[in-house]
Amino acid sequence: NTAKRTHAMSEALPRKLMSAVTRMGRLAQEELKNILDAYARSDASRALEVWRSDEELDALYNSIFRELLTYMMEDPRNISLCTHLLFGAKNMERIGDHATNIAENIHYLVHGKPLAEGRPKRDTTSMLHIEVPQASDDE
Repeated sequence: NTAKRTHAMSEALPRKLMSAVTRMGRLAQEELKNILDAYARSDASRALEVWRSDEELDALYNSIFRELLTYMMEDPRNISLCTHLLFGAKNMERIGDHATNIAENIHYLVHGKPLAEGRPKRDTTSMLHIEVPQASDDE
């Protein structure tokens, strides 16, 4: 999904935003590598590190989400491009969520019981309230 969307993107978005998405991709890739290593070694402590590190990926996604909404509201011509970038960022955030699922399974396999801690979930975009400006009667 993400690779297909890159064809629709161009240099139109600010470099800062593009570098944040690139960083997010690297974090997701690192989480995936670390959780697969933890699984191969039945390393519950490393799995727990990955489980906790997902907060950083969620926080970065929240930041990107808000910035993209701002660009779309400032100029509707940005909507198509920002939407592709938003879906790509969400796909990477989901990679982190899958890594936390695997981490929980590794912990259970090694210790025979689920993690005692609550799952770190910092993706707050589903609860975000967005004020959409109303068109005036003069327009």
